[in-house]
Amino acid sequence: MIRRFGEPAAKGQKYRIRPGAYAVLLLGGDVLLTWQEAPEPEFQLPGGGIDPGESAVRALHREVGEETGWSIAAPRRLGAFRRFAYMPEYDRWAEKVCHVYLARPVRRLGPPREAGHSAVWVPAREAAALAGNPGDAHFLRLLFGGR
Repeated sequence: MIRRFGEPAAKGQKYRIRPGAYAVLLLGGDVLLTWQEAPEPEFQLPGGGIDPGESAVRALHREVGEETGWSIAAPRRLGAFRRFAYMPEYDRWAEKVCHVYLARPVRRLGPPREAGHSAVWVPAREAAALAGNPGDAHFLRLLFGGR
């Protein structure tokens, strides 16, 4: 059973499973988060959906590059969580199954390629308090403490 964070599934609402891969990227004492402006402005672990036929690790590399402009190495799976959310960019309700990895940021290749995203380094012990969803915050607290 994968632990759920956030709101429970709404009765009568149909959800489509949407697997995703997300990274905790540590360099020195800082963590690289994504600042996403829309649909709600928030800090998130960089990552996103796994496309059909794509492996979780391949999606992780692709999504981190799109959202942060960084290349990564040595991803190690930490665990997973799920959450129920409306995805306005797809006009659908989804049960997001979020696979979380710890990876090493290797090199900044350029700015984020995904519109509305910024890459922001924050102190590791403050990252959980900034995270926009409780699943991201949970994994950041497990690794670095904080509130």
